[in-house]
Amino acid sequence: MLIIHDAATRLCDQLTRRDWLHIGGLAALGLTAPLLSQARGQTRGSPGRAGSFGKARSCIIVGLTGGPPQHETWDPKPEAPEEIRGPFRPIASSVPGLQVCELMPRVAQQAHEFAVLRAVSTRDNAHSSSGYYMLTGVAHVPPNAESVRPGAPNNWPSLAALVNRLKSLPGGMPASVVLPEHIWNDGNIPWPGQDAGFLGRAADPWLVHCDPSAANFQIPTVAMPPEMTPLRFDERRSLLEQVNRHLAGLERSSAAVNYGHQFRQAVDMMRTGNVRRAFDLQQEPAALRDRYGRSRYAQSVLLARRLAEAGISLVQINWTRMGPNLPNQGGWDTHEKNAESLRGHLMPLLDRAVSALIEDLAERGLLEETLVVWMGEFGRTPRHNANGGRDHWGSVFSLALAGGGVRGGVVHGASDRIGGYPREGMVTPQDLTATILHLLGIAPGTEVHDSLGRPFVASRGEVIRQIV
Repeated sequence: MLIIHDAATRLCDQLTRRDWLHIGGLAALGLTAPLLSQARGQTRGSPGRAGSFGKARSCIIVGLTGGPPQHETWDPKPEAPEEIRGPFRPIASSVPGLQVCELMPRVAQQAHEFAVLRAVSTRDNAHSSSGYYMLTGVAHVPPNAESVRPGAPNNWPSLAALVNRLKSLPGGMPASVVLPEHIWNDGNIPWPGQDAGFLGRAADPWLVHCDPSAANFQIPTVAMPPEMTPLRFDERRSLLEQVNRHLAGLERSSAAVNYGHQFRQAVDMMRTGNVRRAFDLQQEPAALRDRYGRSRYAQSVLLARRLAEAGISLVQINWTRMGPNLPNQGGWDTHEKNAESLRGHLMPLLDRAVSALIEDLAERGLLEETLVVWMGEFGRTPRHNANGGRDHWGSVFSLALAGGGVRGGVVHGASDRIGGYPREGMVTPQDLTATILHLLGIAPGTEVHDSLGRPFVASRGEVIRQIV
């Protein structure tokens, strides 16, 4: 089903009467078009390479929740001692001089499409707070804080929410979709930085809890129930409009605003045929679905391609744990059996799905206008622990971008000889956010306003000009 992020404790959720007038008397339970919130004021962001601004029509974030290791992906250290380099060897890629881990043979042959960042740093070793930093481009207060919940003072909107605010259009689809589930710590504690924060609930990205690998996969919210005739639907809509008129003089709570926005957008999606078609994976040939892989995550990657193709500006795919019978629940938080987990299930699934995505986009002529971002919340420690695992490490890690205005075959930044700290070309999460916004046609210095009308810039970072 489709879900909107929400929580009880939020800063600046309430809308004033002036705000209601400003957005055109938006009714809390109404059936109007989605709120179109455009940035106002001057844009102060500095452009990157000529022609790269707005090159990406869509962005797909391949999120690797838990923290993938830099050593076993984009930054192998073959000259380091075995307790650091691990049991895997580097292999040549399609870029002369660029070696990657042997666990990613398919992606290695597509390295010429990627720009690799080898000196990303959050300096934060906790999933929740480092994740907040990566998702928002703003450091969590305090850092190194685990199992923290959303809310003030860490109320900066996620990248997905910013894009949803700045790119949504009335009468159509949301600009940002997150699938197949939210990001959570043990105990189902959601990370901060996944919602719209101080922008207000109307800017929340759509969260689609789903399993696209299921044989009976469907999204019921974007289809009219069989028992709901057009006449019956129109009668219900008329009743809601009457209720809205009677409530016009009342203050709306943030929860009502959230419900109203969700309801309006769901109706708009029901009316938009290309939305329903985008969620219909049965339209894809079985061979293509097999090429991605039939797991929940791999089919989510395929679904992301369909959503991007249908016009969604940003699709974020969150890694899903694969079960209690696997080490570390089948996630990237490889505190034990790092090598076994990477070889056995993590890297085969990822290498196959990402390579299929790049090939699929290229074959459709969509790669030049679709930005693909491979990222986690941090990396892993240079040294293995006593359980054969690698622990949390935010000091330096790697990520990669392809398509959508990115210069392929580029490596920017370097870690030290053991992959422990940046040596040169350090990149921060705010720089990544600025770069993604720039490629999507949103200047990082674009002014946005919170629910009380106060101005903020979309990103405090600098565009990574070396890769665009």
